Amino acid sequence: MDAPAIFTEAEVYQQSFDPREYLKEYYTWTDSQGQPNTFLMQNLRTLFKMFSLDGLRGDTLTDVGCGPTIYQLLSACERFEEIIALDYTDQNRRELEKWLKNEAGAFDWMPVVKYVCELEGDREKWAEKEEKLRKKVKQVLKCDVTKANPTDPVSLPPADCVLSTLCLEGACKDLATFRSALRNIGALVKPGGHLVMVTALRETYYAFNKQVFSCLYLERNTVEEAVEGAGFDVKFSEVQPYLSGDIRTDCEAVLSLVARRRPSSTR
Repeated sequence: MDAPAIFTEAEVYQQSFDPREYLKEYYTWTDSQGQPNTFLMQNLRTLFKMFSLDGLRGDTLTDVGCGPTIYQLLSACERFEEIIALDYTDQNRRELEKWLKNEAGAFDWMPVVKYVCELEGDREKWAEKEEKLRKKVKQVLKCDVTKANPTDPVSLPPADCVLSTLCLEGACKDLATFRSALRNIGALVKPGGHLVMVTALRETYYAFNKQVFSCLYLERNTVEEAVEGAGFDVKFSEVQPYLSGDIRTDCEAVLSLVARRRPSSTR
């Protein structure tokens, strides 16, 4: 399989990205052979580790490019009081809201929530955690990371933390756009606040449901330099290999990163 000849535009996501098929493909806890979802488990362990770091707490967290998923908020919701979730496509936000409102037909995140509760020391608290997360997500808004104000026309007060998982590499067609998008989402963070990222490395595409979506090929140092250039100091950075033999993507590794916004606004 190859990456699309032309980088997947935002409007293609709006028109043809199917959140239900995406969730089924990448976020089902076990596959048809009963094999565990090792990529998801790895990301959950890393997010748990990052949100356990000293100083990574506060009142507000903004999740940029949340997609239709909640896994990335399960550890975060223990450290922040209010969460705002942002995504470009209407159907992703609708799918997320289905779960938040506990509507019939919402995706079943229970095994994922149980796993995170196990990491935290009490697997049986999963229902409590689901309720906590539902209460803490205060708004679900449209965003476009290529805009200077990603939530335009809404202006959000700067947050204590901005989280972005597996988003920018799919939204930015080149390095200049990636660097600009990082500055845009970085401006959503208070001086002294944190940026938490999970980014696919050396990936040019991912696929599901007979559709192929582009990704920007990134190396660890490129991401770290762009984060520093957006006014942050990297405090934690870790690379883990991506499982080999997955034909759905050519991703080679995953970078997890925590950075602190410099108190001065100079970049």
